[in-house]
Amino acid sequence: QLQLVESGGGLVQPGGSLRLSCAASGFTFDAYAIGWFRQAPEMGRDGISCIGTAHSSIYYDESVKGQFTISRDNTKNSIYLQMNHLKPEDTAVYYCAPVARLNSDCILPLSAIYNYWGRGTQVTVAS
Repeated sequence: QLQLVESGGGLVQPGGSLRLSCAASGFTFDAYAIGWFRQAPEMGRDGISCIGTAHSSIYYDESVKGQFTISRDNTKNSIYLQMNHLKPEDTAVYYCAPVARLNSDCILPLSAIYNYWGRGTQVTVAS
């Protein structure tokens, strides 16, 4: 049974940092590209980053490029999102999900391949 558990969110001041984690189970983790998505209040869910099955295959949306860093640890069935220099516009609920891939690369735009989402983790950036 597919399960995704996001954690690491919280309230942080502008300019601060957070590291999000996503623990996955119920599927062959290292065979999947995994993406991070976020949903701001009253907005749709947007894909912001993805890491392919090859750790060198990484994508960032322009809105987070140079600010966020994605990584994965296949031994722990987990991916991470290091978020630095946070801004109020980064406020959102963050989710992870397996995404469509071609060979080892994420297919853009990011698209979750299962109709399942974890609870997400809330990130609030405010002074």
